[in-house]
Amino acid sequence: MEELGIGSRVKHATYGDGVVVNVKSASYSITFINEGRKEISRENNVLEIVEAVEPPDDMISNSDIERTLISILRRWTEMPEHVSLGNKWTGGKMVLYPGDTNMQAKEIPIDAFFHKIVMLRDRLRVMEQRINAHDKLSDEDKVNMQQYITKIYGSLTTFNVLFKFPHDQFVGDKGKD
Repeated sequence: MEELGIGSRVKHATYGDGVVVNVKSASYSITFINEGRKEISRENNVLEIVEAVEPPDDMISNSDIERTLISILRRWTEMPEHVSLGNKWTGGKMVLYPGDTNMQAKEIPIDAFFHKIVMLRDRLRVMEQRINAHDKLSDEDKVNMQQYITKIYGSLTTFNVLFKFPHDQFVGDKGKD
């Protein structure tokens, strides 16, 4: 069934003639002449289209709104984002062997180490945003600090092997082009 916009006229086998008054991600809200307002699933092809009204191109979905809100919250708060550890590392451990053979090796669960790396990345991002929003720093100071943060990101690219998704990884100077 084609996408219906608000104002589309439809016919339902049980409820009769109606008009689409709201479009949701999973359903149409339709006001029927004899039955009032009903929610009709978009998945069921129970509607006969009498006159379709095209939905606007700039219609925003709930998932678009959710992504936008999460982006805003991350930008203005210190809300951590969920970042996935690569599947091959799940349940793994990191073992550090000291140069002195009389000392014991140290085992660290990879997911705990990964969590610390992600926290470091998130705190760098917050610092970056605070620098950019700072009202007393000159533009030149902001650029200099931004370049230094970019170098820090570059130093951390070694840990990119731990990330499940490339878009979560660290990017230094070379990755900006």
